[in-house]
Amino acid sequence: MKKLATVKKVPLRKCIGCGQMKNKKELVRVIRTPEEEILIDETGRKNGRGAYLCGTLECFERAKKSKGLERSLKIVIPAQVYEALEGRLKEIHGD
Repeated sequence: MKKLATVKKVPLRKCIGCGQMKNKKELVRVIRTPEEEILIDETGRKNGRGAYLCGTLECFERAKKSKGLERSLKIVIPAQVYEALEGRLKEIHGD
């Protein structure tokens, strides 16, 4: 009996800025750690509640304006944390 080739599933996640479904590896993961810290998870494996962004400043601004990041992470995010996240996104993507 011949085995069929197994098709590996590509994990998809939804960007909270633009709402597009994309490959998980293309997106930037923002997490809320158990210590209530908001960080960008560059490895994609850190422990905590996660939300995904395209990594563009446009999607970040959209998520900030719509409070999508706050809803996804279930926490109120102070302005200085948004500024730190924006700075880190610029470092990562060179915008």
